[in-house]
Amino acid sequence: MKTLIAVSMMAALITVSGCWSTQNSSQGGIAPVNEEFSITVPSSSTIKQGEDATVDVTLNRGAAFKQDVQLDIKADGISVTPKYVLVKASDKPEVKVKIAAAKNAAIGEYPVNVKGTPASGKATSTEFKVKVVAP
Repeated sequence: MKTLIAVSMMAALITVSGCWSTQNSSQGGIAPVNEEFSITVPSSSTIKQGEDATVDVTLNRGAAFKQDVQLDIKADGISVTPKYVLVKASDKPEVKVKIAAAKNAAIGEYPVNVKGTPASGKATSTEFKVKVVAP
């Protein structure tokens, strides 16, 4: 009887001490905490009228994040390619995005919005600025 009580108290101490780092999963049950992702974009980019450049958009996956993510890339006044890309869980997290300004594009700053939507869970978005300058 004495042994049984000692074991019960030890189990209670381990649980209370927080040895396991978990949280409720959006998919139900309990999952590891790093079931999240974020998106990294350049802080800014500059291109000349009539030219184009390539920038990197990167998915930063938490250790337990194993989902495909749909990226939607939008900009007004300049063009971006691709506009949509599915980054599979098994793919490299970097996506090359081509930005281009027409020869007659107005000089100024243009926001580029990047939204990432996982197969399940919450979407996240970010933006960066592209500055169009004279040639």
